[in-house]
Amino acid sequence: MRPIARLGIAGAWFGRSIGARIVTLSLGLLFAIQLASFGAISASLGQHARSVLPDQLRVGERVLMSLLEQNAQKLTQGAGVLAGDYGFKSAVLSNDADTIASVLANHGARIGATETALLGTDFALRASSGRGAQELAPLVTQLARRAVAAGDGAVIALLGGKVHQVVLVPMKAPVTVGWVLMGFPLETALVADVKSLSAHNLTLLTRAGSRAQWSVALSSEPADRAGAFARAEWPRLAAGTEPAGPLPMRSVDIAGEEFGVQTRWLTPSVLALVSTSIDEAVRPPLDLQIGLAAITGVGFVVFLFGSLLTAKKVTTPLRQLAAAADRLGAGDYSTPMGGLRRHDEIGHLAHAFEKMRVSVGEKQAQILKLAYWDTLTGLPNRVQFRDAVRDAIAQATASGAPNPTVAVVMLDLDRFKHVNDVLGYRVGDLLLGRVGERLSQHAVRDGDMVARLGGDEFAVLLHRGDAALAHSVALRIGGAFDAPLTLEEHTVDMGAGIGMACWPQHALDADTLLSRAEVAMYAAKRRSHGPLMYDASIDAASALTLSLLTELRRAVEHGELRLYLQPKLMLDSGHVGGAEALVRWQHPQRGLVPPMEFIPFAEQTGFIRTLTIWVFEEAARHWLALRAEGLPLVLSVNLSTRDLLDTDLPQKFSALLLKHRVPAEAFCLEITESAIMDDPQR
Repeated sequence: MRPIARLGIAGAWFGRSIGARIVTLSLGLLFAIQLASFGAISASLGQHARSVLPDQLRVGERVLMSLLEQNAQKLTQGAGVLAGDYGFKSAVLSNDADTIASVLANHGARIGATETALLGTDFALRASSGRGAQELAPLVTQLARRAVAAGDGAVIALLGGKVHQVVLVPMKAPVTVGWVLMGFPLETALVADVKSLSAHNLTLLTRAGSRAQWSVALSSEPADRAGAFARAEWPRLAAGTEPAGPLPMRSVDIAGEEFGVQTRWLTPSVLALVSTSIDEAVRPPLDLQIGLAAITGVGFVVFLFGSLLTAKKVTTPLRQLAAAADRLGAGDYSTPMGGLRRHDEIGHLAHAFEKMRVSVGEKQAQILKLAYWDTLTGLPNRVQFRDAVRDAIAQATASGAPNPTVAVVMLDLDRFKHVNDVLGYRVGDLLLGRVGERLSQHAVRDGDMVARLGGDEFAVLLHRGDAALAHSVALRIGGAFDAPLTLEEHTVDMGAGIGMACWPQHALDADTLLSRAEVAMYAAKRRSHGPLMYDASIDAASALTLSLLTELRRAVEHGELRLYLQPKLMLDSGHVGGAEALVRWQHPQRGLVPPMEFIPFAEQTGFIRTLTIWVFEEAARHWLALRAEGLPLVLSVNLSTRDLLDTDLPQKFSALLLKHRVPAEAFCLEITESAIMDDPQR
């Protein structure tokens, strides 16, 4: 038979044979199954990407805040180096303006600070290498409030149209003689770090006023996309309002592409946007569909030339890969991919999936570690501790147990700054690690949590813990510090101020509970009488003190202070031999404020020197008036040790005597019995 005839017969048989029908049916079924698989994978991963996107963006926002906090700590350390420089202290104490300006400019240039300034103890600008007092005044006021409360301060601010991170640290010699302010512009490294750690883009928007348009300060997005973000409508925050945390995620359409955006107010003039493309998040399943479609095409060829056995070898690994893709989309990064032993296209695809699984799992673990764990001590950080407190309250509420309670014990180490100053930051870090170990070993029960909140602050969460248990744990914590800590060749005795608060006795939510435990902790540090449970009177007193200190400067300027003369009677003669000058504060709303409510805090802040000069001037005027009436009495004026540490005090008093034409013997200077000498030799 001729070849052409044989081909014609074979073609006719193929069109009518069962084998051809099986192959055709198999190809059709394979096509239909693959279409259904593609649709299911795409829909599943797309839906999952949209469901987990808000949590992923919140993790990116937490990474941003963690980086800003770490950056603030580094900047505070850099400013602290200048504040602790002996030559700079000498220039400040001698009021050498040229040296002060030179050191500020040189040190600021060396560490990358664009704004450096020296403030007095009253937070008035003494020298700066950047902007003037008028531009820095609002920022100084904000930092001053934080510094008075915490000893130093760090804020995000908009200076000259650029976002700066500004820190304020005290200069002590040994008491506070001034404050060093340094401002560092936020650079592109911040957005690069956020993107590398969270795989999300960061955009910082700024505006000059509440009604001004947003402009792009920094962004890892392309310029046109960042500009479109700036033109979008964003919620407004009134000037002077403190940011209250991240806002809910919102969806924004840019040039036909959908983006998920997590917003966070840094200041009323600075808005941070953590963004990612929703379309891009869904795109990998589309790439997977293309790969699976290619494999399906190979399968059709194999079906045509290979038989049902080849079809089985193709469809089985495809089902394995589809299941692996579903696991990966559901967040299972620990189960290895199937089909890794193959060396064909399916094997290559499985290897690519395996690399992607390992990479995504490592990044997710790194992000969670940075967001929820303290890298120095290995303990949970403030974010994880806050979530744990919130979960504990929720569990206690849902348990249905009678009188459910949750307790928080918070402590702040004593003299930790002294350890850093004397032994160095490396020993200070070792100390924090040992404190964390000691708390974990001796202070808590199984199931409770020990966390480092930041700096030298630690906290303990007591599940189902009442006030009695909290007090018992606080005593155990205090006892844990009885034995000194051995750090290399150094032996360090440590103590701590310990405060306690209980839910629902003292607070109804996690944030308020932590805040009130912190209030009790700082009150315990001030009183030095052991652990202290939160009480509303502590909080009210703190608020009143802060308010009085804020208004004290205005009281001097508006004449609200009053000077009274208390006569001194001679017991042998009954005659008035002198008088003591006593200051009182006639507050327009609170009435007569006794000196014990503002004098001690004026001594702590250094404002006592201003009050002393005011008292001396008023006493001079009273002496002149008494002499005119024929009563030349000796007036006693109280001095604080803060006044005695002022090397210019004799010159100031001499100038006042000359100004009012009053003889020096008209006054008797007395040191208040409540003061403690900081420099006995002087």
